[in-house]
Amino acid sequence: MISVDEAITHRRSVRAFLPDPVSRETIEHILAVASRAPSGTNTQPWKANVVTGAARKRLSKAILDEFMEDPTANQHERLYYMEKWREPYVTRRRKVGWDMYGLVGVTREDKEGMRDQTARNYKFFDAPVGIIFTIDQDMHWGSWLDYGMFLENVMLAARGQGLETCPQAAFAGYHKVVRRVLGIPDSEAIVCGMALGKEDTSAVINKLETVREPVADFTIFHED
Repeated sequence: MISVDEAITHRRSVRAFLPDPVSRETIEHILAVASRAPSGTNTQPWKANVVTGAARKRLSKAILDEFMEDPTANQHERLYYMEKWREPYVTRRRKVGWDMYGLVGVTREDKEGMRDQTARNYKFFDAPVGIIFTIDQDMHWGSWLDYGMFLENVMLAARGQGLETCPQAAFAGYHKVVRRVLGIPDSEAIVCGMALGKEDTSAVINKLETVREPVADFTIFHED
């Protein structure tokens, strides 16, 4: 078994997976472990829609049909990040984006290449398992914080089973399609998707290394 520190520090967003199937028993185990995440007054606001096989392909096709017709048509239900990006966040976003594109040989001028790489999101990067996470629309920011801890638990529990993941906000932009295909009611907001499976270690995109700021840059110790 890997240590807690190793599970956290070596977790990565994997963007190329092997087709090897993942058993339902393993998926249920991962979700059961993840459900031990803390939540305010034990409300446990998370809901998971697991898609495999034909269901995964059906969801991917429905989203890709819309994406290929108009890649800018996706629209989140609510403000997902910032309304207007500013420093230092815009520089961090640009760096990881161009580092990723650089690995797969996509240049700034290659709009088609960027579109094709984005489209791979909606195939769950070829992972055999996709998960769409939802939350009741009337839950507020405290429950969303709880949800983040649950999602991190899913990713770490997957590592304990020799699997990798990629959390994907991209699916939230196609909430109407996701609802239609999976029968999710309007009373639930689409939080994100997640790819789950075995990493394709031969894929160059999985060599991407992201940078973290040192503790001194985001921490203030109040001691006196």
